[in-house]
Amino acid sequence: MSDVDSREQVQARDSGPAMFARYAYAPNALGYCGPPDPGALLGAGALRGYDEELTHLARQFEGAWPYLELIAHSNAIDDPLDRRVVEAYWIGNGLTMQVAPKALASSMDERFARRAGRHLESLAGAALSGGVAQHGFHVFAAYPWLGLLRAGNEGPPLEILDQCRIRWGRVLVVEGDFVAVSSRPLTFAGSRLVLGEERVEQVRRSLDGIGFVHDLHAGDVVSLHWDWVCDRLSETSLAWLRFCTHHNLHAVNFQAVPGPAVICNART
Repeated sequence: MSDVDSREQVQARDSGPAMFARYAYAPNALGYCGPPDPGALLGAGALRGYDEELTHLARQFEGAWPYLELIAHSNAIDDPLDRRVVEAYWIGNGLTMQVAPKALASSMDERFARRAGRHLESLAGAALSGGVAQHGFHVFAAYPWLGLLRAGNEGPPLEILDQCRIRWGRVLVVEGDFVAVSSRPLTFAGSRLVLGEERVEQVRRSLDGIGFVHDLHAGDVVSLHWDWVCDRLSETSLAWLRFCTHHNLHAVNFQAVPGPAVICNART
């Protein structure tokens, strides 16, 4: 059995709620999304057998939950936390592509019509111009950061866009709770978001030894959300993440008006 096969089989044994926790913890810990006790998400997500608690916590993520429902409905799956659905939202897979562009646009209309105003046309336009129902769509299309960049506010908006998307990196060094990875950051070119040259960044794999991905080694490819390692990526998962990132960047780069949303259900 190859390393890739064994890793994919390990991933297949993980539950949907546990996978959701791995990706949702970082913004929750920063106070952006979800319930007010990130420690519960970290503790339950790092262990096995806490799916009922994690399901309760996941429903409190107002940004992510409607996408999970949309993906599940579009694929005739009853459970929004089915592992395949969770993977489709955070990383991308075949289920992601079963969400029709009109269905994604309609979902944006239902969620943001009241506060979007003139921005709604651009948000729906991103859905109809190749955007896919993966986390990157919400980050790039629904949030206002790209508009702030175009208005000349570089710095924090670009950093937030880069950190909030799910990105990938290759492990270089593992040391305690931290990992050095090589990754491609977002850059702002003219009026467009593009991927820049590789750089080295330091991220967390655990907090006082409690984390989501164990036995990391140099050369492993991992997914990152904010400053946390979320998962070890197979070749297939990496290909899907790249594919969805490309499509969602393309969709927003040619929309004239930025996204309308506030940052999740921010508690700060």
